[in-house]
Amino acid sequence: MRFSIIIPVYNRPAEVQLLLESLCRQTFNDFEVVLVEDGSDHTAEEVAAAFSEKLQLQYHYQSNQGQGFARNKGMELAKGQYFVFFDSDCLIPPRYLEVLEQAIQSRQLQAHGGPDDADATFSDWQQAMNFSMTSLLTTGGIRGKMKDPAKYQARGYNMGFSREVYEKLGGFAHPNMAEDIEISLRIKKAGFRLELVSEAFVYHHRKNDLASFLRQSYQFGRNRVFIRRFHPDALKPVHLLPALFLLGILALPVLAWLWPTGALLIGAGYVLWTMALFVTALGSPKVAFLSLLTSYGQLLAYGLGVIMECIFPTPWKSSPQIPAD
Repeated sequence: MRFSIIIPVYNRPAEVQLLLESLCRQTFNDFEVVLVEDGSDHTAEEVAAAFSEKLQLQYHYQSNQGQGFARNKGMELAKGQYFVFFDSDCLIPPRYLEVLEQAIQSRQLQAHGGPDDADATFSDWQQAMNFSMTSLLTTGGIRGKMKDPAKYQARGYNMGFSREVYEKLGGFAHPNMAEDIEISLRIKKAGFRLELVSEAFVYHHRKNDLASFLRQSYQFGRNRVFIRRFHPDALKPVHLLPALFLLGILALPVLAWLWPTGALLIGAGYVLWTMALFVTALGSPKVAFLSLLTSYGQLLAYGLGVIMECIFPTPWKSSPQIPAD
């Protein structure tokens, strides 16, 4: 078995249906699917059973432990030489595994990460959220638009590594906080070759509403600070920019009173950034307008998450699957 596709799922049977349908269309067929149901009330067991004759599929139910540890269980069950991880809200293009296999062989990769995109059928909100997550003006291209593929930190919605990596390093270190970035850093520090494979992209359904998206962005901010527990060097000055973005907006009324010229200059910077966002997002006027809301919301929520994690650190317990030094 070449690939084991490992999917953690929690109360998402409809999403799993679409994901498995997309996997049935793969042009590279030497793979299995390991679906780990992580304590769901609304399970995907019936959905999985319906695909038993179309895919080589294992279904496993466990008590709720978090997506990182659900992936660990998937690796315990997997038979493949190389593990590929998708989130349940992804759709996989037909040539994904074919493209990935070519990249692994030609570039001698032991691990990879891939970007995400919005399908044309996605809602206006989902396309706006996708723009906010992938634009150079918001995330700086860290989700698949960087020039040096070796600098990429893989994300759990679209990543993978070889069985050799797993046997040496163990699984994900935390159930649900920056576990994907942590293992990406651990893989690189161990000397394995992890790179972005830009052609191995997935279509990623975003949150269904702005409130959910803001909660997710807030958690991402907390995650970035949290990861210092495992890798003190993982927090870079660039990761603090959303916090400065938030503090800058909050400081504008005070600056307008104490230093009007400075407030005018800073305000002009926000205006220019907003105009650049609108122009680069302009596919349809509605999506461009919604992209302003999602981009501002994302940065403000992320920045708040960074600040809150610095002030009120989250307790953590690492996975017993991580080998001792």
